[in-house]
Amino acid sequence: MHLVAVNWRDMRHPEAGGAEVHLHEILTRMVQRGHRATLFASKYPGASDFDAYDGLDVVRAGSWWDANFALPRAVRAFLTKEHADLIVEDINKIPFFMPWYTALPVMPVIPHLFGSTVFRETNPVFATYVWAYERLIPRAYRDCSFCVISPSTKADLVERGVPAERVDVVLCGLDHERYRVLPGVERFAEPTIVHFGRVRKYKAIDHVIRAYIKVRQRVPAARLIIVGDGPELGALRRLSSRIAPDVEFTGRVDAERLVELLNRAHLCVNASPKEGWGLTVIEANACGVPVVGTDRPGLRDSILHDKTGFLVEYGDVDAMAQRAIELLGDGALWRRMSAEALAWARSLTWERTADEMEQLFQREVG
Repeated sequence: MHLVAVNWRDMRHPEAGGAEVHLHEILTRMVQRGHRATLFASKYPGASDFDAYDGLDVVRAGSWWDANFALPRAVRAFLTKEHADLIVEDINKIPFFMPWYTALPVMPVIPHLFGSTVFRETNPVFATYVWAYERLIPRAYRDCSFCVISPSTKADLVERGVPAERVDVVLCGLDHERYRVLPGVERFAEPTIVHFGRVRKYKAIDHVIRAYIKVRQRVPAARLIIVGDGPELGALRRLSSRIAPDVEFTGRVDAERLVELLNRAHLCVNASPKEGWGLTVIEANACGVPVVGTDRPGLRDSILHDKTGFLVEYGDVDAMAQRAIELLGDGALWRRMSAEALAWARSLTWERTADEMEQLFQREVG
């Protein structure tokens, strides 16, 4: 098959994240299995219009503000010269509405939809723009089969009017060569909580800081390390300086440093109101770290409650603190959850994801 994929970013984009990792892991494995993959993505400063790496051909057009218009037109022009079998559209920001540009079968791959949570992240005008575009999805893709990365995202689509039988769930995998228990690395002497990922407003990291204050009242030796960079970092530093000056901010770190930190930490916390899946949860689990997170879409799929961690109500910092205190203060409970977290993470591989995705692609091509 020749798969033509469309995403806002490719893996060489400076702001590539979980959605890009997900699509890249799938496409590169398709190439390894003898298929061809061409990826269309937006430009960034210094980027070339054409690129090739990891077996993929990459075509770039448009920028962060107009890629949803530029990329579909670029794909349509490409298809006048090249044969393709299937369009794989990654919907992780504003949809591209590829069925409006081609008669080829289109499979939308959706990590998650923003819904009303977009109003937490950006100004009302742009938030309304994103929200309105998402409302068009059931109509624009009415003849398509969808692939989503969690039962929560499937439930979201069904609630919006997409028939359940047209939505397949394929769970994400994990790079187990990178995220693993490091031999000889010991946990910090102090009970250490970590939050990592993009530092954005909708991630509700301020809830983590407020919960940490309550943890320190019961576990005075506890530490909180916030790993990552993003537009909310300055505001969080200012908040911390007022109410929890001992919080450590590392900024963005490379993968090796992150894995070392996870191997030394005792607990990961995720306070987000909505995730597509919660890849950071599984990355922490693969390093033997249980997770306390919110009982919200995505996280309720990636966190196995009372096995690999605990789920609490979104915004309930008291409950989040209490669960963290339980895990940090009960060695037997921590060891059980750490073992179950490792087992859960090991069951999630990119090869399994690729097997299931290849079957869906072949079904769509017929």
